[in-house]
Amino acid sequence: MAGMLPVVECARRRRLHHGGSTDSSTGTRRSSYCLHTIGCEAHLTATGSMKTTISNKEVHEGALGSVAREAKERLDARLRIRRYRSLESNSEQVTPGRVQREVFSSKSTGKFGWSKKLEGIRASGACSLVTPTVHVAEERYIVKVAASIAMESTGPSLDDCLKLLRGQRDEQKLAGLLLAAKFCQGGDTASVLKVYEAVGARFLHRLLMTGMGKGASGVKSGEEQEAFLRLSITLLAALCRVPEIASSEEMNSQVPHVAEIISRSYGSCDGTNSDGGDAVLVSIGSDPFIVEECYEFLLLVASASENGLVKFYESGVMDMLAPHISTLTDGSRSLEFAMQLLQLVVNRLSDDLLNDENLRGMLAMVTSVARQFAVLQNIHKFDALHMLTTLLSSNYVPLHEALRSISTDIWASQIRIGISEILQNRVVSTEKLQALLLADLTMSILGVNWLLEHTRLHHNQELMPVDKFLLLVLESSRVEVAVLLNELAYLKYEASRSSSDAAGTIFQKQRSLAILFSLMEKIIKLMSTVSGAKDPSVKESTLTKMILGLNETIDLVLDFLQDSKDHGQIKGDDLLAAVRIIGSYLAEAPTACKEKTRDLLGYLLSIEGEEESSPFYSVCFLLPMLCQSTMDIDGCKALASVGGHKMIVECLVNMIGRNGKMVNISDRVLLACDTILNLLLNRKELEVWIEGSQFVSLLHALIFWTENCKDPSVVMMASSICSLVFDLTSEESLLNQWNFDQSSFEKLAHLIVRSLNQGEISEDFKDQSDLHQIIVAAYCDWADRFPFVRNAVEN
Repeated sequence: MAGMLPVVECARRRRLHHGGSTDSSTGTRRSSYCLHTIGCEAHLTATGSMKTTISNKEVHEGALGSVAREAKERLDARLRIRRYRSLESNSEQVTPGRVQREVFSSKSTGKFGWSKKLEGIRASGACSLVTPTVHVAEERYIVKVAASIAMESTGPSLDDCLKLLRGQRDEQKLAGLLLAAKFCQGGDTASVLKVYEAVGARFLHRLLMTGMGKGASGVKSGEEQEAFLRLSITLLAALCRVPEIASSEEMNSQVPHVAEIISRSYGSCDGTNSDGGDAVLVSIGSDPFIVEECYEFLLLVASASENGLVKFYESGVMDMLAPHISTLTDGSRSLEFAMQLLQLVVNRLSDDLLNDENLRGMLAMVTSVARQFAVLQNIHKFDALHMLTTLLSSNYVPLHEALRSISTDIWASQIRIGISEILQNRVVSTEKLQALLLADLTMSILGVNWLLEHTRLHHNQELMPVDKFLLLVLESSRVEVAVLLNELAYLKYEASRSSSDAAGTIFQKQRSLAILFSLMEKIIKLMSTVSGAKDPSVKESTLTKMILGLNETIDLVLDFLQDSKDHGQIKGDDLLAAVRIIGSYLAEAPTACKEKTRDLLGYLLSIEGEEESSPFYSVCFLLPMLCQSTMDIDGCKALASVGGHKMIVECLVNMIGRNGKMVNISDRVLLACDTILNLLLNRKELEVWIEGSQFVSLLHALIFWTENCKDPSVVMMASSICSLVFDLTSEESLLNQWNFDQSSFEKLAHLIVRSLNQGEISEDFKDQSDLHQIIVAAYCDWADRFPFVRNAVEN
């Protein structure tokens, strides 16, 4: 009997076990599969009677046996499906970030393979398609149905299969599914749709619930339940290869259930079914095939419609999936599906989905993808890299706060491992840029000290030493900056006339350059902090190498700006980004590239961003450097000789606000005030370039700034600037200015009096004592030229 269908063979064994006779029974009983019912669907019942005779035995052992044997051999030959287990076995090239449907179907036959799961259910225990509680009569019913169709001279047809699938009994539906695989080719969507409509979504749901241990009583735990689970997942994955089915609401509703199955394979969990009883725990961690089909189903549903994708942001689905994804084996089919699924979820993440309800899911995605980013050694490592940059670049503050609140070895250290592996290997420039962008984003969230962390991780993962990692990030940035500067100069000044798509290329390279400059600026800040520490965490030799490298890069940036000046370019975001990095670094190393900087100072102050109508941000970015350089007379002369003092005055007026609406007192405001003070304190040596009328607009702004201000430091700073400006002019000259009246003059006099009295009577202004001395000394110089102010002070 080796060639017989397992259904027939199992039934025959049962007859032989009972001595060749069976009991005649008539009665009402439950459906043999005890599948879970939903909605108003009641348990199916069936009434049947069977009398055993010698002729029946002959049918089963004689003619039926030979015909069934032939049917089994024919069906087995046509329904067998080989699942390709690796990317290399697939003839289509897998494109990162692209969902591919055709890789899921068989190459050899193009048919669906749920019939194997039905055979698995028959093989479990000593029964065929039924559980140990099923009567022999039901078993024979399935045998008769399958064999009668097989004995037809013309062979079974799709209509015969659909009649079984539309049957009222679960046995009929499962027998129909056994035959349906013959008619469902991989590209025959019409047949698959007919099968799906015939079998019904309710039956598929009940089958899944039974496999999860949430169905009605009658199905025991263990192999039986797991067999039902395998069958249901295989059916769902196979049917969802048709987009119309995958996009249906019925399939969308199964997403949380399938995610729960995956989460159970990661660890044990307890639950209860809808009736309040204990749900049976199904462990499938040792079966990679069922996990693979779960991820395949989820991917198909997510890629079929927006509604399906939204399901992954609801009901804690990603909370269940993320821990399991981080444990998937490198190179497995499940990991391929999971990474494509995550790409879909991350790439379609919109602002309306960034809320507290989805925060846990987003946090789980970051930690899960970070783990894979550290351990993967294939193309999916780059997929993980791009997903992390997308997630961390969001401006959703609660996500950043949540990431700061968890241990860095859960995600940040994993990111560091992945970045170091990419930067120290030969990969394309675009991927290195992504890795450097990820480093910049991580430091924006955790601070610049993230580069100095060295945590010993589990799973034999070793972090690169701090000094080596710091140099690796900086040197990689420097190399990319040099390449981008050269390419931008060529595209803008040589190839732009002949290239039609140069504008898009230039924009992309400008964006990449800004990212690299931002990262280098953070490294400069870190160097400043480390060099001033009592117990530096970075070696002195490392700092020396970093300084020398940065000097070379800044020199290249200045050459790029000189080229732009020679071509008459003063507007551009790339030029503005170059000015910013120069201002940040030269504030810490004022002697670096000193000659080139002074030659280009006037041009640097005149650079505008793409959306600016006049220079503002370029002046703001240079203020740290200018504040340092104007501490000596040579720096003051260099700035005043190019009219830089007028640009700084205008910048400070804009920051204070012309209408009295003062912006927040930021470091830029204080830096601008200090720079102007440095210039005015050297006013005698700079009288060739500066005069009082150039500061009238600033006097108005200082009135607005201090009129209702109670901050003593603001009052003293504004008053000291006014006092020094007064020494450049006289009361009569000032009142003759067209935009200056007596009311403004009276307010300035009140400011001077207020600052002098404040410094004399208060003990809380020791920090402003130097400003008070400046005010007193300046007042003594110009008191005779400002009688109105002198009378106000004396009275």
